[in-house]
Amino acid sequence: MRVAKAFFEKAKISSGVRIKLHKKIPHGAGLGGGSSDAAATLRALNQLFETKLSREELAKLGSTIGSDVSFFLFESVAVCKGRGEIVNPTTVKKRLSILLLKPAFSVSSAWAYSRWQDSREIPGILYQPQNFDGQSFLNDLERPVFEKFVFLAHLKTWLLKQAEVGAALMSGSGSTVFAVMRDHADIDLVAKRAREELDPEIWTCASETI
Repeated sequence: MRVAKAFFEKAKISSGVRIKLHKKIPHGAGLGGGSSDAAATLRALNQLFETKLSREELAKLGSTIGSDVSFFLFESVAVCKGRGEIVNPTTVKKRLSILLLKPAFSVSSAWAYSRWQDSREIPGILYQPQNFDGQSFLNDLERPVFEKFVFLAHLKTWLLKQAEVGAALMSGSGSTVFAVMRDHADIDLVAKRAREELDPEIWTCASETI
């Protein structure tokens, strides 16, 4: 709703639209669900009203609503700087198979960022960059989040012990943890094992990088 109002103000349009949202990504998962919804709304309104705003103009508008909105407007792997609003599209060598796992609880992004400066590492948990298949995986927000939500630290450690997993990391500010799978690994089997050994109610989703 906020991004739609901002769009109409920018485009000087007095009419409106009715928006119906079908949510498929869990709330508070650290997957950018809200930001991607906002970006999709901007693209749809720009096309519907034929305003022909450039992607850069939409990105600037989106950044006033949320730091991650700009990233989703580019629909590409990207390096983001600043608050996330400076987007530099890039490429990866090949598609990676990713398993997403999210427990029932959520993590507030604002809370995670507010606790980062004074947070401490939990002994025995891997926080250092992981190098796998030509990519480096690191998330500084694991430190404050793992301090309070210890299950996520346990989930990451468990994933790294699975033979099918090449790297594991918390996504964004959590509470999703993702596993980068090795070639020809059975992703459904790892998801089944996680439900059996960790949490029978854990949400899982098999996906690929673009």
